[in-house]
Amino acid sequence: MKRTEVFKKLTDICREVFEDEKLIITEETNAQEVAGWDSLTHFSLISELEMAFNIRFTLGEIQGCKNVRELVDALLLHLEEKDL
Repeated sequence: MKRTEVFKKLTDICREVFEDEKLIITEETNAQEVAGWDSLTHFSLISELEMAFNIRFTLGEIQGCKNVRELVDALLLHLEEKDL
């Protein structure tokens, strides 16, 4: 799966989790910039991403991702590992 495809899917999931169909996400977007992105919705987002991509994030990844770019990077890494 290409980065653009992962980013598009992540954006769609963010819009669902944050209940905002007009939400604009960039790779620099972080929790402070999105209304309602708190610790509870962060775990909801992570759970939705894990189900959608059929992967499992590590605790370090869950706590360490500072922006959407880092989430996409982590997703791509897991997807590459699945292809091996």
